[in-house]
Amino acid sequence: MSGKPKILYVAGESDELPDSISSSCDVVEVHNALRALARVTREAFDGIYVSAPRFTEALRLGRLLENDRILEGMPDAMALLDSECIVLWANERLRHWTNRGNIVGEHFFAALGNPEIVGTEASPLRAALRTGHPVSSLLRTTDSRYFHLHAAPISDPEEKTKNLVVTVRDVTVETQQRHKLSAIQDAGRQLADMKPDEIFEMSVEERVELLKCNILHCIQDLLKFDVVEIRVVDQKTKQLIPLLEVGMDPEASQRVLHVGKEKNGVTGFVAATGKSYLCEDTANDRLYLQGVQGAKSSLTVPLKMHGVVIGTFNVESPQPRAFTDSDLQFLEIFCRDVAMSLNTLDLLAAQRANAAQESVELIHREVALPIDAILNDATMVAQQYNGADQAVADRLNDIVNRAREIKAVIQQVGRKMAPAEAIPASVVSGDDRPKLRGRRVLVVDSEPAVRTSAHCLLEKYGCVVETAQRGDEAESLYQHSLRDSRYDVVLTGIKLPDMSGYDLMMRLKRMIHPVPLILMSEFGWDEGHTLVKARLAGLHNRGILIKPFILKQLLDTVETIIDWSNEPGSQA
Repeated sequence: MSGKPKILYVAGESDELPDSISSSCDVVEVHNALRALARVTREAFDGIYVSAPRFTEALRLGRLLENDRILEGMPDAMALLDSECIVLWANERLRHWTNRGNIVGEHFFAALGNPEIVGTEASPLRAALRTGHPVSSLLRTTDSRYFHLHAAPISDPEEKTKNLVVTVRDVTVETQQRHKLSAIQDAGRQLADMKPDEIFEMSVEERVELLKCNILHCIQDLLKFDVVEIRVVDQKTKQLIPLLEVGMDPEASQRVLHVGKEKNGVTGFVAATGKSYLCEDTANDRLYLQGVQGAKSSLTVPLKMHGVVIGTFNVESPQPRAFTDSDLQFLEIFCRDVAMSLNTLDLLAAQRANAAQESVELIHREVALPIDAILNDATMVAQQYNGADQAVADRLNDIVNRAREIKAVIQQVGRKMAPAEAIPASVVSGDDRPKLRGRRVLVVDSEPAVRTSAHCLLEKYGCVVETAQRGDEAESLYQHSLRDSRYDVVLTGIKLPDMSGYDLMMRLKRMIHPVPLILMSEFGWDEGHTLVKARLAGLHNRGILIKPFILKQLLDTVETIIDWSNEPGSQA
């Protein structure tokens, strides 16, 4: 130490410092205000001497010093760089982030630990100097922090130099959340993504297990949740059926819950309202039911598809107020994909069930009339042998029973191939007409199309349908049915090959009264006045149908005749 005052001299091009000053002071000479600012920020000076031609520079330096005090308190980091990207000045925020103390004189990227430049511009600082336009980029440090860099060039026409004003903002949280969101979206799209051969080979249960494995992977690797429960809504019973649970207490995972705002916990409330629910303190939340011992907070989100709640997604934490708005956002986004995946599996299951139904219906349609023909022939022959050769009659009766069993087996196979849970509730026909289930219907008509149509329409609603072409066949079948379970309804054409519908009604009247008969006619003239005579003989006033069948009219009429024939006073 010389003991002399230390002076910063901002010199002009040809000016010289007075001898009195140069001899009595330690002088540090610079030639512009930016260099002066750089020296002032890292060195202590007793004074600053500015030459007369640099008076404007003096004013500029004063403003820079004033700005320096302002910029020191900014939340963003700032730096002034020369044309070689050397730091001339840096505020406190940048010095704190670099953890290097005074970084003036160092290369900017070296001061930041040589971060990775993320983006298309390999050298953003050089690009700003080269083009004269601001350049932005993203930096990633070795400790996985992210900084947004903005470099704006400034020029000094007198000195013919370029400098850079650089601002740096810590965007670690935003960037990591964006990456996490992208990863969640990618994972969500792959939840139910299956190749065609996988769809063909896997059963419904195997697809569900695959979905559960994919969801579990996302929960553990991306969302970082330790305690999770997913339930799906049974749209018929409104019960919340457990689909997947991780870390839940056995009692909680087996708890019976329904869609409801009360007495069904947060899960039932969310399913009923369709809105997410953040429980920040389980001890003071009246809706909360314990999912895991020690849980202090929970987050529950609905699984919705087309505006309908199809399930719930619940997570719990041992920490109070553990879940943030970001957690809610991420979980809601993920739940959309979970809901879509569950819907996709339902569609695949319904498609497979529909294909199975179509296959079984096709088989049944092809065999229904031939089996009916076997029933007709066997029944008529059995009656001829009845009493004459009882052994032959018994064998023929066995044939009748076996033929009926064949039809029943085909229908049972269809139900197994297309389980009810795989068929949407809106298309399960039998539930709409419970009165028809198990009812035995005899259809008599000479037209195969009418008999086939009766099979297709009525059997969907649980009816057992048998058909005949002639009146004598129908009479024989009805008489045979009195041995075990008689027909509940008989549908017959007005005109049969061997008799009229009225004639058949009279023959059946010998066996049962009232006759549960429905007459089928086509538009046109009733040549034999069959309808008039049948009404006079006791035909129900609604016991008439027009061919071809209109489904609702057919079902309503059959139900009406069933109710009428079962009223007090009727007899078998």
